[in-house]
Amino acid sequence: MTPYDNSATDALLAARERVRRLEQLTSRRGAVAVQLDEVGALLDELEDRLGKEEDDVSRLESGGFAGLVAGLTGSREERLARERAEELAVRQRLDGQRNRLEWLNADRAAIDEGLAGLGSAREQYDALLEREERRLVASGDPRGRELVEIGHRLADTRADLTEHEEAHRAGVDAFHGVGEVLHCLGSARGASRWDMLAGGGGFADMMEHGHLRNADEAAWHAQQLLDAFSRELVDIGVHVAPKLPKVDTRWFADMFFDNIITDAIKHHRIAGTGAAVTDVAEWVRRTVEGLDVRREELARRRDALAARREEVIVIG
Repeated sequence: MTPYDNSATDALLAARERVRRLEQLTSRRGAVAVQLDEVGALLDELEDRLGKEEDDVSRLESGGFAGLVAGLTGSREERLARERAEELAVRQRLDGQRNRLEWLNADRAAIDEGLAGLGSAREQYDALLEREERRLVASGDPRGRELVEIGHRLADTRADLTEHEEAHRAGVDAFHGVGEVLHCLGSARGASRWDMLAGGGGFADMMEHGHLRNADEAAWHAQQLLDAFSRELVDIGVHVAPKLPKVDTRWFADMFFDNIITDAIKHHRIAGTGAAVTDVAEWVRRTVEGLDVRREELARRRDALAARREEVIVIG
């Protein structure tokens, strides 16, 4: 195969068209799935509403209490007509959505049939690209040198993107873990405020104790997630050691049974711990947002390099 072999280019272009069709159908199927979810929710709502409308009509037609009241006011026939009209309107809307459901299911089936015939289009196209890329590099074609450089940059970018995605996922998990600690401390702070201001007594102490015990358990779990997050950050060159404030298990338990510690001191300590945990949560949030921005940058770079590689191979 010479550097100007049109048959190779034609095969690549045809394979690319199949990939484009695969991408179009995949996107279309996602849109249909959203519409099917919407119709499902509407059907549930309309079926529930139709049942209520039918009950209203039935009560008026049966001459029960509702019919008696309507009759006494001289409005029974008018109300019955109105209720029947509302029932009919809901029924028509329900029939329309059921028809829409059938259309959407038929559309999805057609899309799935199309996707079944294109299942390996991406793999086939990638294989053709790789084969042509190897040929260009080995043949001494000037395009081969650019392809080698693009390949190195693309591999580095993909690796960076993978590491940032892993760090992002770990950060999101850590943020949720720290959030659970804050939730437990918030509940404890509320119980403590009640104890301090209203004299909740032993019951309030029990509530505080339970919430703080939950906070203690949540803090250990959150610290595990923070440790995992810090390890993922090392992979992208960020060396940090985020720590939650130390949870003194004895304090968490004994503070409720030591008469020397006042309610005000208890409340102050809970609030102080909550503030320290909030600082950690805010740091995690900012770090995750920064990772998200970097992920988007790396994804754009990856896509641009992949597009340039494809352009060099296919168009020349």
